[in-house]
Amino acid sequence: MVIDMAQFHQVFFEESIEGLDVMESGLLNMDPGTVDPEEINAIFRAAHSIKGGSGTFGFSEIASFTHVMETLLDEMRDGRRAVTAQAVEALLRSVDVLREMLKSVSAGDEIDADEVRSQQNELEAILRNQAAVDPQQETTTAAVDDVTPSGWHIVFRPHSHMMRTGNDPLRIIRELAELGDTEVKGDASLVPRFAEFDPEECFLSWEITLHGEVDRSAVADVFDWVEDDCDLSVAPIYPEAATEAQPQAAPLAVQPVAAAPVPEQDERRKGDRRNDDRRAPVDRRQGDRRNGPAAGGSSSIRVDINKIDGLINMVGELVITQSMLSLLGEDFGMDRVERLQDGLAQLERHTRELQESVMQIRMLPISFTFSRFPRLVHDLSTKMGKKIELKMSGEHTEVDKTVIEKIGDPLVHLVRNSLDHGIEMPEVRKAAGKPETGTVHLNAAHRGGNIIIEIRDDGKGLDRDRIASKAVERGLIPEDHNLSDQQIYELIFQPGFSTADQVSDVSGRGVGMDVVRRNINELGGNIEIESELGEGSAIIIRLPLTLAILDGQTISVGDETYIVPLVSIIESIQPKREMINLVAGRGETFKLRNEYLPIVRLHEIFGIDSVNASELVDGLLVVVEGDGKRCGLFVDDLIGQQQVVIKSLEANYRRVDGISGATILGDGSVALILDIPGIIRLASEKKPLESLRKSA
Repeated sequence: MVIDMAQFHQVFFEESIEGLDVMESGLLNMDPGTVDPEEINAIFRAAHSIKGGSGTFGFSEIASFTHVMETLLDEMRDGRRAVTAQAVEALLRSVDVLREMLKSVSAGDEIDADEVRSQQNELEAILRNQAAVDPQQETTTAAVDDVTPSGWHIVFRPHSHMMRTGNDPLRIIRELAELGDTEVKGDASLVPRFAEFDPEECFLSWEITLHGEVDRSAVADVFDWVEDDCDLSVAPIYPEAATEAQPQAAPLAVQPVAAAPVPEQDERRKGDRRNDDRRAPVDRRQGDRRNGPAAGGSSSIRVDINKIDGLINMVGELVITQSMLSLLGEDFGMDRVERLQDGLAQLERHTRELQESVMQIRMLPISFTFSRFPRLVHDLSTKMGKKIELKMSGEHTEVDKTVIEKIGDPLVHLVRNSLDHGIEMPEVRKAAGKPETGTVHLNAAHRGGNIIIEIRDDGKGLDRDRIASKAVERGLIPEDHNLSDQQIYELIFQPGFSTADQVSDVSGRGVGMDVVRRNINELGGNIEIESELGEGSAIIIRLPLTLAILDGQTISVGDETYIVPLVSIIESIQPKREMINLVAGRGETFKLRNEYLPIVRLHEIFGIDSVNASELVDGLLVVVEGDGKRCGLFVDDLIGQQQVVIKSLEANYRRVDGISGATILGDGSVALILDIPGIIRLASEKKPLESLRKSA
């Protein structure tokens, strides 16, 4: 029976991306000069797993490249090579290259061979204790690489336990002899005295010269099953003419064996494999930490088995309740009303718990998003010459998978801004009496029905006067403005707004902050700023836990019912006549704690009749906030608060400004969910919802 290996490709890609995350995290935590055995073993296992999987599925380029990384890591963990900053940086760059290789293979695209070769040269140079090949020398090197070796010089030193795994060194040497003429020199210097001899251990090693134009992958095939149970080096033997063409290259330099694809490996070898426990880079118990957001939005999701068990139990309870209600329905009489009420209450409770259990399946720890930032801070701080420490907390806070996939890019932009605009250069911080090392703190937490994400830094903070000056210069605010600090800070979300003196490839073009706010608003959240000049600043993002269910306030306007997201509501008041004013250029406003807020009459926006259209004091004002702006929505009445299931209006009809979706209420009627930033925008432009009215 032939097995279609392609069906396992997606799982391999997802696990490989997770393995790369493990490697990157471990390398960032690694201190040059010291070796944490547990950390470096985790990195090595991840590399080994990727290499083994790519070889199995026939991705030979990935297997070959990863093998070189694995060789370097193996020498580090065995203490044969010191952990240096150069090696760590090279391995980090290799992780990036490997990530791009996986993306290319997954998408069916060509791998960037030049980039792969360049990075592999750097790794092999480190293995030879040489500097990386100079780009100007690459032409000469490539010319020699094109020459087929006339043989291979192999040093094979089995570990003492190798024969216990069922692998016979002599069988391996015989397989090499089948590839070409061999010269074998044995080394018995480690054989102990007879009294200490253990017949199950291997004490011999061999130096083998293989003659003939043999492909590297054929040599790799021979050692594929014992590569973790021996010390192995393989060096090509070039013809003399080729050697003369490359005088700067060390003759017989040690080259690691590249793993060859083994999708059709001899079945008799399968029993010899002893490292199956190394194939999983992430603990299998972390069932729900294994999805594809980091890889660019996976259509699949892996779930902790405990969540599945809880869901099955809940369905069982629901079936029991349904059976009980069915029995009550037979020969129903008034004497059974009380039991019916109890059964319906039980059904409601089980349905609510089932809903919560199902929603938990989509919940993933926000560490999926946070995991990219240690590398980002490491790279950018090095590039900018700053000393920056990243602190993270609340990484295990769970949030909807869709939210995780969409919040990543806005967070990257905000963190980059903190690094570039917030944290000062070391000498500036020292002169200001601060530690040379700045701190950026990422925190996530649940508060009520929302998740709060904070990006705080101890940098220079926002310069209120400078922001105001730039805003006046651009005509965004008048010179005689009387804006609060918060209103001034909100100006940085204006399109194209920037206070940077010079444009860099990190930030300064004024592109992004308006997009950040828009993306967060599309997720049903909002963003706030706190800052103190010279002390630091904080960006606070408030998001719903899920995009499928919304906590909302039901309101009535005329004969219609609408839903206002609770996250947008500040308070509700019944206005008094003395609170209401007409302000030139702003229309109707009301005074709320020394602040004049505009009034938005929803019945005018929606083009419907209101029972309180003539008198504001007869209705209610719902004070809401969106895009940093506040207003009072004039409504007829507040009906109540409830959770609603969001249905996409755009998918079922078309996009309507001011409306974010719809829901079906308990009585079967449809209620529209208000998009508060959109409503405020429509009100400021004096536009009614023509598209909605025409379609009604």
